[in-house]
Amino acid sequence: MSTPKKKSGLGRGFDALIPQDFDKSILLDENEKIQQLDIVSLIPNPDQPRQHFDDEALKQLAESIKHYGIIQPLVVSPLKDGTYSIIAGERRWRASTKAGLKKVPAIVRTSKELERLEIAIVENVQRVDLSPLEQAVSIERLHQQFNMTYEAIAIRLAKATSTVNNMVRLLQLPEEARTALHEKQISEGHARAILALKEHPEKQADLLKQIIAGGWSVRQAERYVTSVKEGFKDVKATKQRMQTETPATKQLSQRVGAPVHIRRTAKGGKLEISFKTDEDLEKILGSLS
Repeated sequence: MSTPKKKSGLGRGFDALIPQDFDKSILLDENEKIQQLDIVSLIPNPDQPRQHFDDEALKQLAESIKHYGIIQPLVVSPLKDGTYSIIAGERRWRASTKAGLKKVPAIVRTSKELERLEIAIVENVQRVDLSPLEQAVSIERLHQQFNMTYEAIAIRLAKATSTVNNMVRLLQLPEEARTALHEKQISEGHARAILALKEHPEKQADLLKQIIAGGWSVRQAERYVTSVKEGFKDVKATKQRMQTETPATKQLSQRVGAPVHIRRTAKGGKLEISFKTDEDLEKILGSLS
C-alpha cells in the first residue's frame, strides 16, 4: 500500500464543480500520525450526511485502491468497545472492503480533538494574511476530514457558496501554476484564466509562461482563453486574435479621431470607440453618420 507523499507546493450538483483529482496528500499536516487499523474495526457514522453510495463508482474506486492504495487516510474517532466510528472516508472504507483490504490507513482523533481542530481550521480560513491556496487547502480539509458540505462550510465562513467554490477550484491548477500563485508571480484572476483551459494542458503551460514572462494582465489572459476556445490553437494565430488593434481598427480610428479597439468575448466580441467628453462623442457620431 502506498504511503502519502509530501509535496512542497500547494488536486453531480455542487460537488461537480470542486476538484476531485488533485493530490489530496497536501491536506495532511507533517505531524499527522497515520495508523493502520483493521478494516473490520471500523463502523459507519450514523450521522454521515451521504446515505447513498453508487455501486459502480465504488467498484471503480476499489480497482484504483487495489493498484495504488488509499492516498488520503480516513479520519476516525475511538469508541468505548474498541471499535472506531468513521468521521470522514466512509466511501474509501466501503471501496477498500470491496478491494479485499484487511487494514486501512487512518488518523485517530477524539471528539474533543476534532472539535478543536475544526474550530482552528475555520479560524485559519478567516485570517486576512492567508494566501488563496492556503485558504483552499483549509476549506478542503473541512470537507474531507469533517464530512462538511461546501454549502455548510460557506455558512460557517459567512461566505457565498460561489466564493467557496472558486477558492477550492484553485487546487485544480497545474503544479507549476500553484507554485506561481503561491509565490505571487500570478494573481488569483490569472489563476482562474489558467483554470479555464483545463481541457488544454499545453495551453495552460503556455499561458502561464506568457503571464510571467510577458507581464500579461488578467484581461490579456482572458482574451487568450477566449481565442483558444474559439478554436485558434496555434500560438501565432491565438496571439493575433488577442490583438486589440488591427490595421482596420487603426484606419477607423483615424476616420473618427478616437481610439478604436476590439474586445473579444466568448461569443463574438465588441468594437469599442473611446471618448473623454460629450463633445468628443458628438464628433465621433458626426464622423460615422
